Amino acid sequence: MQTAVLTRPAAPPAEVRAAYGLWLTAVAAGAFETVLAIGRMAADGTASAGEIGVGLTVRLTVFTVAVLVAGRMRDGARWARIILAVGLGVLGTASMVVQPLGYLADGGSLSAALSRAGALDLVFGASRAVHVGAVLAAVALMFRPAANAYFRERP
Repeated sequence: MQTAVLTRPAAPPAEVRAAYGLWLTAVAAGAFETVLAIGRMAADGTASAGEIGVGLTVRLTVFTVAVLVAGRMRDGARWARIILAVGLGVLGTASMVVQPLGYLADGGSLSAALSRAGALDLVFGASRAVHVGAVLAAVALMFRPAANAYFRERP
C-alpha cells in the first residue's frame, strides 16, 4: 500500500511578501487620502452628502478588493498578480498622476503649486507620493526572478 505524502506549499519568497506589504501600504495611503478629501469636501461644501457617499462606497470597494486580491497574489495566484499589475499598477497609477501631469503640461510649475499649498495639501501630497511609490515598488517586486519562479510553481 502506498502512502500519500503531504507537502506544504512553498512559502512566498521575500519579494512576494514585500509586494504584499506594499499593496497594504498603498491601500492604507489611499484610505488616508480619502479621509482627507472627504474632510475637505465636507468643510468646503464642495460636494453633497450623496456625492461623498458614492465616492466613499466606490473607494471602500476598491480598497477591499485590492486587499483580497493582494492576499491571493501572496498565496501564488497568477491571475491576482496580473489584476494588481494592470488594474492598480497601470490604471490606478494613471488615475492618480493624470491631474498633476496635466497641470505641469499646461505650464504649471511645481514651485508655484508648493507656494500655494496649505498644510492639508502637503500632507495629501506626501500620502500620494507614498501611495504611488508603494504601488510601483509592489509591481516591480511581483515580477522579480524569485517571484516569477514562485508563480510558475503554483497551480
